[in-house]
Amino acid sequence: MTTFTLIFLLALFATTATQLWLSIRQVRHVRGHRSTVPSAFADKVALAEHQKAADYTVAKQRFGWIESAVGIVILLAWTLGGGLSWIDQLWRSVGYSDLLTGTAVIVSVMLISSAIDIPASLYRTFVLEAHFGFNQSTPAVFVTDMLKGVLLGLLIGVPVVMLILWLMESAGQWWWLYAWLAMTLFTLLLSWAFPKFIAPLFNKFKPLEQGEMLQRIEALLQRSGFNSQGVFVMDGSRRSSHGNAYFTGFGKSKRIVFFDTLLKQLTPPQVEAVLAHELGHFKHKHIVKGMLLSTGMMLIGFATLAWLMQQPWFYAGLGVEKPSIYMALILFLMVSPAFTFFMTPLMSWVSRRHEFEADAFAVEQTGSAELSSALVGLFKENAGTLTPDPLHSAFHDSHPPAAIRIAHLSQVHQN
Repeated sequence: MTTFTLIFLLALFATTATQLWLSIRQVRHVRGHRSTVPSAFADKVALAEHQKAADYTVAKQRFGWIESAVGIVILLAWTLGGGLSWIDQLWRSVGYSDLLTGTAVIVSVMLISSAIDIPASLYRTFVLEAHFGFNQSTPAVFVTDMLKGVLLGLLIGVPVVMLILWLMESAGQWWWLYAWLAMTLFTLLLSWAFPKFIAPLFNKFKPLEQGEMLQRIEALLQRSGFNSQGVFVMDGSRRSSHGNAYFTGFGKSKRIVFFDTLLKQLTPPQVEAVLAHELGHFKHKHIVKGMLLSTGMMLIGFATLAWLMQQPWFYAGLGVEKPSIYMALILFLMVSPAFTFFMTPLMSWVSRRHEFEADAFAVEQTGSAELSSALVGLFKENAGTLTPDPLHSAFHDSHPPAAIRIAHLSQVHQN
């Protein structure tokens, strides 16, 4: 066993043990508060709704234990078990160029990994989500989505993989900077193309009909100085009863999308408050800040990869017999989560801070009462737990817990 093998195994153990410990804390905390609705929500959430949310949270955590165990076995099989080396040898024997061989190896690993994930996706959709009354999908929709996803992934992913491998092979010692620039441009292009060409492949979008809700939204957009290509309703109910809303697109292609399920769950004033929160992200430039943060981390990632691909111990320590640029890329993508997990609380803290700022903007536009009632409604309809474990939440929740968030809304309103 090499030194780096030991370091990798220790990092993987530390990450997995911490995730399991946090998950167990979450289960115990949620179950421990299952019998009583928190006092702040006693007049808004029925005990049966609170208990459903608790049971749903526990079920997801327990299934996550199985997924985590399977994921570790698969990761070790790919690396120390020799799976990557076996696929590499198989494609090398065909006699393609290094660029085509590397692309074939990476695509093969992606397809096999996607196939391995199918049973978990089936269980999550048709057992877990169905048990709690959320699944609206059918086997036909599931299969169609999967096939569309695979084909789209190949159409988009293969050229990107070939470009990155070509830069790694041909662009000299500064390849990582050129690759970072290429990926940054690709991300911007994808943000522009997603609402126009990609999202309609999976869902139907129609303009929000005339009425009180549209009038409120248009007035809010005008007050906020937000320009978009329209307000659309997406047929989210075709797959799930969970409700949501989001911005999509980039530059002049921005558009606002509401799930049809959300519009059925909330009143027009509540929808206006939810949209005001999303506009708060825009006004505070959270989207731009997020993109800058992600591109900065990507730059660090490419620079780290450029160094690692020159180190023989990196390959040997992860079970790869023949070093290559494409194998360095695969290994880096596979094992980096084991080394970066403990950055998760920092990223969650940044995200929660942005949520507080967006909430404050929404209060300025619509007041706190409607947003508070909308949040409670969404927690009920989506079976979000009102009593998460604080430490688990600090690691994993991009949004503040319901009690903290609503208390912050009241404080902002008073100020």
